[in-house]
Amino acid sequence: MTSAGKLARDDGGSRGPGEAVLRAKYLDYCSARVAEALLLLSPDEMFVLAEEAQRDVEEASLDPLTYDEVMRLATVRISQRLDLPSFGEWSARYRADPARFEGDLLGLWERDVTGGSGEG
Repeated sequence: MTSAGKLARDDGGSRGPGEAVLRAKYLDYCSARVAEALLLLSPDEMFVLAEEAQRDVEEASLDPLTYDEVMRLATVRISQRLDLPSFGEWSARYRADPARFEGDLLGLWERDVTGGSGEG
């Protein structure tokens, strides 16, 4: 099945997007919010968030955190601090006014739904 065919099958017809499309858009929306928050942080603030998250999960390691670990842990902490809606809340708001959310999506949802790489 082509990507367009898969999208057509999942779009829910006149009722709006199907469940698979909505879930992909929800994850895209949440990812965009987390990315926005991370971009506002200085490297020092990111490191502090990562250290806090690491302390919550386990004993601090004697080894310094790698950049990837700092980013992963800071992302976890930011995700916990953001007031992100549940999927049910978000999907109800999205169905009521899709245009309100479309500009905030990164476009990652299209790759998730079509299974492609996102490249044309």
